[in-house]
Amino acid sequence: MSLRVLILEDHADMRAWLTGVVLEAAPDARILTAPDMRTALDLLAQHESFDLALVDLGLPDGSGLEVLRAIKAKSPQTLACVATILGNDTTVVAALAAGADGYLLKDQTSALLVRQIRQMLDGVPALSPAIARRIMTHFRNTGPVTEEAELTPREREVLGHIGKGLRNHEVAGLLGIGTNTVAAHIKAVYAKLGISSRAEAAWHATKLGL
Repeated sequence: MSLRVLILEDHADMRAWLTGVVLEAAPDARILTAPDMRTALDLLAQHESFDLALVDLGLPDGSGLEVLRAIKAKSPQTLACVATILGNDTTVVAALAAGADGYLLKDQTSALLVRQIRQMLDGVPALSPAIARRIMTHFRNTGPVTEEAELTPREREVLGHIGKGLRNHEVAGLLGIGTNTVAAHIKAVYAKLGISSRAEAAWHATKLGL
């Protein structure tokens, strides 16, 4: 049975390039492409599942993180890999927390991407070298959660949501509280965990199973 692939990418030339990369990695692949979040979500609804999904994060109508979460909610076995130009700590950790099985930067050569996709299909996590280095640095710089860092139920809720990449106003809407209250909870979480960034918060949220 041929490999079923979804490519979410808003730039037409990049979609064509990624399609070529996937076909070189898996010549029998059946590929569907989407230029935006809405189309990708429609394709997910129309098809039973995909074996592989390459997901861009910066989209004209939203974030690829939402598509990642939708993919994993419907079909946990789908290999969902981010393919993006965004490589900052916050974005990387949020994508991994959303269920990404790999994180590839699009400024790599076609040959390297082909090799990484083949490895991912063989069960090896796909990480661009620059992303692997950032994750290692993040591990070194992120302190452990101490027993004294006991979060309240509401603080755990807020941490879980910002760990998924949601902004303060989005968290406020979900929890039915004000944005200032969300900010206060985040400040308390940061103080208890001894952290100072959303990237660290996302890491701790994942570590705590939130």
